Amino acid sequence: MDVSLDGSTGGYAGRIEVLEGRSGRRFRSEAERARIAAESMMPGAKVADVARRHAVTRWQVYDWRKKLMAGALALPAETADAPMFAALVVEAKPAGPTPSPKRSGGAVRSGRIEMVVDGVTLRVASDIDEAHLTRMIRAIRAASR
Repeated sequence: MDVSLDGSTGGYAGRIEVLEGRSGRRFRSEAERARIAAESMMPGAKVADVARRHAVTRWQVYDWRKKLMAGALALPAETADAPMFAALVVEAKPAGPTPSPKRSGGAVRSGRIEMVVDGVTLRVASDIDEAHLTRMIRAIRAASR
């Protein structure tokens, strides 16, 4: 009996990977799933390429991305050393007169950054140390779990 599974007649059926264990499924740790999701969110990255490189499906990567953005997956500390921020949008200055940066007491106002992390509003000075800001964000995320 002559059987052809994929219609090819060349005799090559493709790559077959045998996974051992009870179910034959791969188990990916939370850290590994978070790293793959973060890699897919890098500028210029394509989800299909990332999924192929890590031998997962696109829908898994999209699911992990959604969980990462919702805070259900957390990047390990060694991966998250370089903080990932949203793109900065700078608007043009208005053409009219600009308000004075001084308060009534004569002190110059320092710039402040305000962000919401897991429902917690964080207000910091604009000259905050990057490492300190990263530790603060991690502490808020850890406390909100």
